[in-house]
Formats: sequence, structure tokens, C-alpha cells
Amino acid sequence: MVRYSNRATSRSSRERTKSSPRHVAVLGLTFCLLLLSSAAEAGLYTTSDQIVTISLDNYKSVLVNSSSAIVVEFYASWCGHCIAFSPVYKRLARDIKEWKPAIDLAAIDCADDDNRRVCTNFSITGYPTLKFFHAYGRKDSTGRRFKGVFHDMQALRHEIIERMEKQDPWPPACPPLEPTSQAEIDIFLETNNVRHLALIFENVSSYVGREVILDLLQFENIAVRRVLSTDDDLVAKLGVTEFPSCYLYYRGGNYTRLKVNIEARTFYSYALQALPGVARSGKSALATIDNSSKSIEELWKPFNRSRVYMADLESTLHYSLRVELAAHPVFTGKALTSLRKYISVLAKYFPGRPILMNLLKSLSSWLDDQTGDEVSYQALSEILENSVQAPDAALPEGVRWVSCQGSQPHLRRYPCGMWTLFHMLTIQAKKFGGSDHKEVLNAMTGYISNFFGCRPCAEHFETMAKQSLAEATTFKDSILWLWSRHNRVNNRIAGALSEDPRFPKIQWPPPDLCADCHTVKENGEHKWNNNQVLLFLQNYYSPEHILTDYLEDESVVLAKQEEKRLRMLQLEAQKRIAREALEKANAPNPALEEGEEEEEEEEEDDEAAKPIGPDDDGRQIRRPSIVGMKPREVREDIVDLDSAVNRSYKAKSVQVATSSRVKRRTLQRNREERDSKLGMVLMEPNVASDEHGVPDGVGSGRRTRWMSMLSIGFSKTDVSLCVILYFMSSTCLIIMYIFFKTRLRLRRGKVSLP
Repeated sequence: MVRYSNRATSRSSRERTKSSPRHVAVLGLTFCLLLLSSAAEAGLYTTSDQIVTISLDNYKSVLVNSSSAIVVEFYASWCGHCIAFSPVYKRLARDIKEWKPAIDLAAIDCADDDNRRVCTNFSITGYPTLKFFHAYGRKDSTGRRFKGVFHDMQALRHEIIERMEKQDPWPPACPPLEPTSQAEIDIFLETNNVRHLALIFENVSSYVGREVILDLLQFENIAVRRVLSTDDDLVAKLGVTEFPSCYLYYRGGNYTRLKVNIEARTFYSYALQALPGVARSGKSALATIDNSSKSIEELWKPFNRSRVYMADLESTLHYSLRVELAAHPVFTGKALTSLRKYISVLAKYFPGRPILMNLLKSLSSWLDDQTGDEVSYQALSEILENSVQAPDAALPEGVRWVSCQGSQPHLRRYPCGMWTLFHMLTIQAKKFGGSDHKEVLNAMTGYISNFFGCRPCAEHFETMAKQSLAEATTFKDSILWLWSRHNRVNNRIAGALSEDPRFPKIQWPPPDLCADCHTVKENGEHKWNNNQVLLFLQNYYSPEHILTDYLEDESVVLAKQEEKRLRMLQLEAQKRIAREALEKANAPNPALEEGEEEEEEEEEDDEAAKPIGPDDDGRQIRRPSIVGMKPREVREDIVDLDSAVNRSYKAKSVQVATSSRVKRRTLQRNREERDSKLGMVLMEPNVASDEHGVPDGVGSGRRTRWMSMLSIGFSKTDVSLCVILYFMSSTCLIIMYIFFKTRLRLRRGKVSLP
């Protein structure tokens, strides 16, 4: 990547400065400095390469007094040979990953300004330089230099083994690498409680035995020892005729030969790790699964490990579309583009059931029709849940993991399903053909980059894609690229907390699934047969090879979807009604206020129209509402606010608002009634009997009728005010009369004086 940008920048610089050689030189020098600084900042290795990065801050803690041996590469990120050697060093790190308790790989970029002093202290004068630091090294140790083994990974591995055998002190995690004997084997079986003892018979010049010993270093219930072909006693006792070969030796002298396709290191390691009871340290094999306390979805489902299950694929789509995408309320820019590509490849290549394919195609068409710059997940969810009621279209809800199920709820599952999904899509894309052989890989990269929940995982995948995705130039290359990167991820996370002990992370497919996929080079190194791997992948992920066990029937899926849709519509309707009622209750309503005033006026009229007493004939006299009109009949008050509240779907907000209004009206009405009664007591005659037993009101019936007629159309308060005003005006007139009369009298007196 650095070299490509170098050519592009140099070409553009020449075009801009063709007539100024001095300017060209200045720009060239500036560019070189920028290139060096950016390379030093980036380095040649990342955290996913399983190589320890050394710097000025940590080199002492890594190299001094370490419990394991360390191989360190001193490099300069601008060095062409260092760049060429970096892929070899990365492959070596992946190859000897299981050796880590005894040996580890590290690297330091000497082009970094902060690291130059460290490289000088270790006498580094050229790049790349490899040095071996034995365990429990001292502060003044500068390591032992490797010579001339920079392009052969096997030679590097053998050199490391020889350095380890010569080191002193011995790393505590490293098992013995020297040849064993019959006496040592007997002592070992008496003092150690291992389930399996594997003996590798080999020639003196072979490294297979030591490599297998280190490959099984992190596994329990097994021990590996090497026996030379020159040990006549053990060779004769077990009847060994081929070198190398592997035998399992047990107490009492029982033994059996380990069956492998090819007598080589990789096949031995595969077979020994798969033995009963053998598990990675700290991850002992689990006991039989207990389903008694688990829900239906968590029950262990027996499955065929050589087949793909549609239940896993549908579960992956459910989690992807309903869970991961739901974390993004709005899709814009690159995220929206990645979403369109992802849904498009699903609609084209997913080998799903008809109802699921109908939904995916509907979703893809809907996304293509969106012309705006953003799409909300809420709108997408309506199509996903088939709110438009497309016929026979549904995505099964929930997860039913089968071949991707884990021994514990937090293991495997969705990551396994995602890998299975994209392997399937790459196979389908090759089957249907097309113009873009990277269509699926680009969609996968975009989805993982924008939506995959595990962000460190997404960053690792992005790094792999940037480094090598350009290598895929055909559909075949795309299939094999994804397969090889999947194995690289398996190698990186093998032994991590996320590894399921029931399903260890191995290089897939193992020999027991595809023996022809594995072969060896002339020097005995393992080699993948890519043609056989491609055939295996095409068969394994073939739609005809998918099992439909544990799936819900399509009619059941459609019925559940319709039930969910109706339930959501009902809930939305209730929310809408409650919201409208709340807005209506809180917002000012002139019509309602006018209606309330009219009701109050009608109540006053009703109050005025109430009977005020019997006339001479015993009939009730009613007060007319308007002076000069006949008294009207008593009308019944039909205002019922409680029933109106109940008719409004019993919304809490309406009930609260209405109850407060009812209280105010009730208080006002009670107050008016109290004032009215008080006025009637003051103005109406006393109805109590006198001392003769005759009611007082009988003799004053005519006066009562006259008082009633005078108060027609007026309330008690109005009548009282009129009386008070009349009294005050009368008093004022009397005072004025007396005043003017006195003045007149005084004036007459003065005129009469002589």
C-alpha cells in the first residue's frame, strides 16, 4: 500500500513541477520524510498478527526475566526486505501459536524515533535482524542472532527448536524435548495421571516429534514424547517399521497405533487433540448436557456436524435484521449503501424458503425505491414485519441454533451463523454467476464494518480485507479467500475465553471431514489442496445439502406474523387515541369554554325557574326567566360529566382534567345555592305558626305574590342591592331637603332685618 501511494504521488509531483528541478528535489525529500514518519507510526504488524509489539516503554518487561523464550525481529518499516519478510513472520506466528507458553514472537520498529535507542542498545546495524532471548534473561543480555533463514518458515521453526534445546535455564512451561526411553516411560506413567501417552518414533534428523510435543503443549490429559529409531528396545517391543509414526502407550504395556492419513506433524496434532478427554488447559471437556432446567430454545439439539441447517441461517437473519440493525435508528451515507448491498445479496443468493425469499425481495425493492439520503429503521421494520401485507412473505422470529449451538448460551451461535451465511452466499454467487465476483465479499465487509456488534472483531476483519482482498480476482478466489480468512480467525482466537471447549477452534475442514483437502510438501510441511477444498466447500454449502430439521412450518410462521401485526395495529390505535385525548384535554378549546358559559347561564335560569312557593290555590309559582314572560316548566338537569369521561376510553388524562372541572362547578353551584337560600330566608315570610296555631304566611299571601312579581327576572342578590341603593338614595334626598330648607330659612331671616 505504501509503494502504490509512492508511485501515485511521485507521478503527480512530476506533472506539477516539470520546469523546476530544485522544487522537485525539495518535494521529493519532503515526501520521503512523510513516508518514513507514517510508516514508523503504522508499523508492519497489528494486534491480530499474534506478535508482541515492543517499544521503549515495554521492552524491559518483555525481554528481561521472562518465563518464556522470546524471538524478536528488529526491523525498519521503510525497509523493502523487512516488508517482504513480514508475511513469513506472520505465518510463523500463526504456525507456532500453540507453543506460546514456552516461546513467543515479538517485533520492534527501529524506524520509530522513540525506539532507535533501544535498537542501538541491542547492537542492531541492519534490517531485518532476528534475535533469540532465552528465558529469565538478564538486563545486559543482547540475544543470539539468527543467520540466513529469512524466507523459509520451516527452517525458522527448526532453528527456534534448536535454540530452545540449548537454552539455560529451561522455561517452566516447556516439556522435555530430548528423546525418551523405556525406563523413563515407566517412571512417567507411575508419577503422572495422564489419560494418553503418545510416542512419536522418528529418525535422528527429524523435527516432527519435537514439533508435535510443542503443538500439544496447551492441552491436558495427554503427554507426547519422542523416540529415536535407534532405540532398539522400544522399536522392537512395539514393532515399529515406519518412521515417523505415532503410537498410544498405556499402563501395563498396552499400545495401539494412531491412525492418520499422512504420517506428518499436522495430522498427528489433529488426531491427538481429538482424542477422548483431551482438552485445552483450563477448558476441560464438559459433562453430558442437562436439559432438565432449560427452555425449549435452549435445549440441546442433536445434529450432524457434516451438514448445514436452515435453522441456523434463519436465526442469523433474525438476529441480523431485527437486533443488530435495530441499534441504528437512521441509516445514512456509507451505512445506507452497505445496507442496500447486504439486502441485495440476500435477495439474490440466499437459498431460503419461499416465504422468506418473498420478504427479502420485497425489502430489497423497497430500499431501491428510497430516493432520500437517509432511511429510518422504523420504516424498514414496517417492511420487515410485512406491514404492507405482501402475500406469503415472512421472516421467522426467534432463534433456533442447531449446528451453531454452543455448550453454553454465550458461546458460538451468532458469529458461527454469520460465517455460515456468507460462506453460503459466496458459493451461491459462483453458482449463479454475474459480473462482480466480489459482490458478496464487499457486502460482507460493509456489513461488518458498519453493523457488526463486536467492534474489535470488525476491525480485525477490515484489516484483513484491506491487506489481501485484492487477491480475489475470480469467484473461486473469493470462496477460498473467505475460507482462508475464517481459518486465520480460528487460529487467532483458539484458546481464548470465547472458544467453546466442545467445539475447539481448529483449521477447517479437519482431515476426518475432508481427507483429500490435506496434503504435504516434499519437505513434509502441511499443504492445503485448494482444488479439493473448493469441491468440499461447494458440496458442504450446497442448497441441496441443507437440512430443514427444527424449522417451524410456513403456515405457523405466517399465522404468528399476522397475529403480531394485528396486535401492533391495536396497540398503535390505542396509543393514538390516548394521545389525541391528552392533546385535546391539555389544549385550550374556545368552543368548550363557550359551552361551559352557556351551561352556567342555563343553570342560573334553572335556579330562577325553581318553584318559590304555593299560590292561593296551592299551585307552585315559578319564577320566569325573562320579565313579562310566563313562567316556564322545570327542566331536568341532564349534564352527566362522568358518563362523558367513560365514553372517552377512560383515558387518565381526560379523567383528571374533567374531575377537576367537575369539582369547580360543584363548588360554584353549592355556593350559589347557599346564597340563594340565604336570600329567600330574608325576603320570604316566616312560615312558622303563631301562638294561635295559624301559619303566618296565610294572612300575607297577597304580599308574598306581590314580592314574587317584583322580583321577576332578578336574583336574590340583585333584589338586595336594589333595596340598599333605594335606602341610600332616600337618605341622601332627605339630607339634601333638610340642608336646603335650613339655608332658605336663614336667608329669609337676614332679609327681614332692618
